[in-house]
Amino acid sequence: MAMNKILVIGGSGFVGTHLANQLVERNVSVVVPTRRRERTKQLILLPAVDMIQADVFDEAALVRLMEGVDAVVNLVGVLHSDPALPYGPAFKRAHVDLPRIIVSACKKAGVRRLVHMSALKAAADAPSEYLRSKAAGEAIVLAAQGELDVTVFRPSVIFGRGDAFLNMFARLLKTFPVMPLGGANARFQPVWVEDVARAFIACLEDESTFGRAYDLAGPRVYSLRQIVEYVGQLTGHRRRVVALSDGWAYLQAGLMTLLPKPPLSPDNLRSMETDSVYGNDSLKPAAWNPEYLEAVAPTYLGRHQPKLRLDVFRAHAGR
Repeated sequence: MAMNKILVIGGSGFVGTHLANQLVERNVSVVVPTRRRERTKQLILLPAVDMIQADVFDEAALVRLMEGVDAVVNLVGVLHSDPALPYGPAFKRAHVDLPRIIVSACKKAGVRRLVHMSALKAAADAPSEYLRSKAAGEAIVLAAQGELDVTVFRPSVIFGRGDAFLNMFARLLKTFPVMPLGGANARFQPVWVEDVARAFIACLEDESTFGRAYDLAGPRVYSLRQIVEYVGQLTGHRRRVVALSDGWAYLQAGLMTLLPKPPLSPDNLRSMETDSVYGNDSLKPAAWNPEYLEAVAPTYLGRHQPKLRLDVFRAHAGR
């Protein structure tokens, strides 16, 4: 089935904006529901993107949004919630309740194709509420296979222009003369947002991906300390990184939750107890060839960004 019109739930976020851009480049119409249309100017300006103010937790509203679409992509995710077992209310609402509503709406609207974003190392017995709730959500989606044509992607930490990962550390390194770091030895396999978007698009018409869950990670593994030190090198704000003991790390994270937009929470630290890297049983998409962090991060974090971007474009063009 040709994909001419896609509903992207969570499309006004970081990954959604990049995905929408790529879909528009392929002459695909994109529908993006949003709570506040005025806050999504970067998408409003794109041709073939229809921003519709709607509550995605309202199943009837979702059914109406799905009229005439060929596929639904769910990118909704939150990083923080009040604590509870097995997961807090914000995690439950975004990662569990919403996928259930989306699956039901797809069935009622007659839209078979659903692509869902989970998280690398999501599991029912994971140490964090975030990962446990992500596992519950992907289980709901995968259980719908047969009635729907579903695919799940589980990315590691995602980086790219406008990210909330490398840019957060860039701001912190600029502000503080010493960098106290919880989870310094946690390991990640960062993946470029453009590669993630391409994987989502490539699977839309690929029947071999139906009913499968794919891990998405970059080509290289880094400790959190290595990532922070690399950001300092790129931005010209090299700082001494002090690895915190577990006790101090959780104290730091607890204090950070008092901020309006916490950069770290105790649950985030618990997520880092499980390395966000490929496992022996990881399933990767066909022709998966992700870009290196070092090829992309300098183009938006480096001190000489315009020249660095030109150098990267030349490298890709073979010049």
